[in-house]
Amino acid sequence: MYVELVSDRLHHRLRRVLIAWLASIATCGYLFPWAVATTRGKADADAIGFLNLALGWTVVGWLLALALACRRHGIAGLRVTGPD
Repeated sequence: MYVELVSDRLHHRLRRVLIAWLASIATCGYLFPWAVATTRGKADADAIGFLNLALGWTVVGWLLALALACRRHGIAGLRVTGPD
């Protein structure tokens, strides 16, 4: 029997990552925290993107969104697999 930790990391889709980076470049880095969150596969990347859009115009809001994008992935649970 094996016990494995499961994180909240999602497998990112290439199209979504490309859109995030193109948007970040087009806005001169304004959407950079959202692009980082999307690239890292954060489960709350949409919430980080919304926070970035709503409060990113303030330095504090942009830094907060970047901090949320760069923090560690959380533990979602345990996966127990039996013998094969």
